[in-house]
Amino acid sequence: MNATDRTPADLLRSALAGDAARPLVTFYDDATGERVELSVATFANWVAKTANLLQDELSVEPGDRVALLLPAHWQTAVWVLACSSVGAVAAPQGDPAAADVVVAGPDALEPARACTGPRIAMGLRPLGARFPQPPEGFADYAVEVPGQGDHFSPYLPPGPDDVALALGGRNGADAEELTGAQVVERARRDAGALGLAPGARVLSGLGYDDWRGLSHGLLAPLAAGASVVLCRHLDRLDASGLAAREVSERVTHTEA
Repeated sequence: MNATDRTPADLLRSALAGDAARPLVTFYDDATGERVELSVATFANWVAKTANLLQDELSVEPGDRVALLLPAHWQTAVWVLACSSVGAVAAPQGDPAAADVVVAGPDALEPARACTGPRIAMGLRPLGARFPQPPEGFADYAVEVPGQGDHFSPYLPPGPDDVALALGGRNGADAEELTGAQVVERARRDAGALGLAPGARVLSGLGYDDWRGLSHGLLAPLAAGASVVLCRHLDRLDASGLAAREVSERVTHTEA
């Protein structure tokens, strides 16, 4: 964490400049048995490739809205930071009809068709596997992203006062928009409230459809120089299974 960080993308750059080899996101899917661990460097590489896809292939510009119809997943975390890198507004569970681009998991393809702009389908399969056949009207992320560049430079660097995150606004929820600076400020505040220090490990079973889930499952650990153990379908574990994971992953804080 650097005191001068003013956007979520800044937080990732500072983490990369610190200890790039340390774990940043460890992901479990307790429905499939999948476990993926990404270092800061590996995660940042996925962010760079995805940001290049947004900027160069999808022609996304600062201020454009990207609806993320995705569960809590390591690839969703990548998209949140890639949007920030480009200057686009990440809208978790946002209205696809109001979005310039939509990114949808396999369970959200039909509502995603309301977007008139580019549509990206995420298989969310173990090892990042492709769809056997891309869904009609969608580009397959697993096909499109590998060929993108490993380094990203925005044509117009986003500023701290630009909107970075849009929460709510769908299914009758109240909408809230946060600038990059507000996202960083809230993440730091949450990190302090949780008592996170560099090296802490936060286990989160929360979704990414509200601030609490995004903060505890990504942004607060990133702001604190900590890491996250992100668990999907955590309800498949019983108490003893959860306790065993906390021990094996050296978890210091649990938010489920």
